[in-house]
Amino acid sequence: MTTTVNGLDGLKSLAGKDLGRSAWLEITQERVNTFADATGDHQWIHVDVEKAAQGPFGAPIAHGYLTLSLVIPLFGELLVVEGITMGVNYGLEKVRFPSPVKVGSRIRLAATVVSVDDVAGNGVQSVFDFTVEVEGQDKPACVARPVYRHYA
Repeated sequence: MTTTVNGLDGLKSLAGKDLGRSAWLEITQERVNTFADATGDHQWIHVDVEKAAQGPFGAPIAHGYLTLSLVIPLFGELLVVEGITMGVNYGLEKVRFPSPVKVGSRIRLAATVVSVDDVAGNGVQSVFDFTVEVEGQDKPACVARPVYRHYA
């Protein structure tokens, strides 16, 4: 379910709130190969299906940074901020990849608003806790603490 807020005050009202979970997204070999082409990272554990099947994970796995990049569209399912002029990724306080994402598995994003604080230039800085869950696994694929800035 998408949470929609209006303006900076609406965003501030979410501090401390759980935004829930996105829909599941299947990780396909085509997506992994496209990411490999975009980044130049063609390591065999990602793109060589036969060799990866014999490797440590028993299948090809998504790049960690592919998993991280997918939080952007998944987060868009959880939060929409209207009535602002701009929102930007400001950075990451931390990111870890505790578990691989095998091709063919499904992931989803769980998000919590950690804080929303005023910043210069008529804006706010929002910090979130993100957990990328893998269907059927207890251990998450990615945990991250992204920082965003939104301006009125």
